[in-house]
Amino acid sequence: MINALTALDGRYAGLTKEIADIFSEYGLIKHRVFVEIEWLKFILTDLKLAPFNDLSTEKLDKIAQNFDLEDARNVKEIEKKTNHDVKAVEYFIKDKLDLLGLSDIKEWVHFACTSDDINNTSYALMLKKGKKAATNLLRQLIADIEQKALQYKSVPMMARTHGQPATPTTVGKEFINFAWRMLQEADVMDQSRVQAKINGATGNYNAHHFVYPEINWIEASQRFISNHLKLAPILFTTQVNPNHSIAFVLHAMIRVAAIVIDMDRDMWGYISQGYFKQRVKKGETGSSTMPHKVNPIDFENSEGNMGIAISMMEHLCVKLQKSRFQRDLSDSTVLRSLGSAFGYFAIGVKNSLKGLSKIELNDGVIQKDLDNNQELLAEPFQTAMRVFGEENPYERLKELTRGKKIEKKDLEKFVDDLEKVPLDFKKRMKQLTPETYIGLAQNLVDTYFQTYLSKE
Repeated sequence: MINALTALDGRYAGLTKEIADIFSEYGLIKHRVFVEIEWLKFILTDLKLAPFNDLSTEKLDKIAQNFDLEDARNVKEIEKKTNHDVKAVEYFIKDKLDLLGLSDIKEWVHFACTSDDINNTSYALMLKKGKKAATNLLRQLIADIEQKALQYKSVPMMARTHGQPATPTTVGKEFINFAWRMLQEADVMDQSRVQAKINGATGNYNAHHFVYPEINWIEASQRFISNHLKLAPILFTTQVNPNHSIAFVLHAMIRVAAIVIDMDRDMWGYISQGYFKQRVKKGETGSSTMPHKVNPIDFENSEGNMGIAISMMEHLCVKLQKSRFQRDLSDSTVLRSLGSAFGYFAIGVKNSLKGLSKIELNDGVIQKDLDNNQELLAEPFQTAMRVFGEENPYERLKELTRGKKIEKKDLEKFVDDLEKVPLDFKKRMKQLTPETYIGLAQNLVDTYFQTYLSKE
């Protein structure tokens, strides 16, 4: 929408649709209705606290299953009167029960619950879906990076430390570094359990125990959370869920976002150095005044949106674990932005993927850098000199190379003047080039795939 307040619902709406489906106001209300219906079914069919015809379970299920935008608007209309969003859901369900001829059970809706029993379970279900969507996106990015690592496994490249020429590597090895880092966090996100609670106004099952002291409510709530909602039960709370699982997931996403930014910046740098070219799309403009430009805008977009995601997720992680005494409402307004954090994260990943889809290796520029930096061989030469007992190897190569551009012939003369290095090893030294001085870079790429793909 061109009049949307945030870029998530405006410019980037096409990139965040699956996130909006989960975390929108509509999504939240829909999850609340689902939890209320599941709790009602549990009360009636598992705990059997009131006479109930099992055939009517289908009618209850349809309230949640058929919930649509019009229903959500009805809930919002009720909320205008109640000024309470969860109570509006309760009244909405009671109205539905009246229409279904189930008025006799409507007072069991929201039985012994506080608002956060419904809210925390709803957000937990949303978080579970959100982390799945985020992890799926992340694994798409990892797969793309892995493909490029294989494609460029054996392509030598001059590495840079402190931005200066350094020991050579391969293009594929540098890609696999990022794949491995992201994979660790994807696994953390996949394995993380999302927790929820349903234990009353201050977490002690007070009302539950008062009216039905014979029921083991601790065990019953665990059974409901595990079996009906497919979440991990949490018992030790105040009125609010302490939100450890939200923080756990978001902290992993923060680390992922930092890794993606790291890769975005490296790709930006490699493009500016000419190591990669970007495919030109007919009709696109790179600059309003400089027609020749093809800017790395996708990586820049990813970096910027990931920065926003990190800022939001850091605040959510810290804020949502704090609540004055047994309850305050400052978490409620913050939780509304949980979807925004996931939205910015999704935009960041998708634009990084888009950037990677446009790049092509520029072998000529990469080769030229290797050929023009013979001083890269100072490291292996001085190491060999140490092995064979040459005096002051580091200092002598420092004198030859530091701050200078040297040619192949300068290195060959230097090798000829060595006194203790055997002739056969001198021959190896003369044959060495920056292009062939890549260590075990290719082997490391192979090791990654042997280690991680064999687990799948």
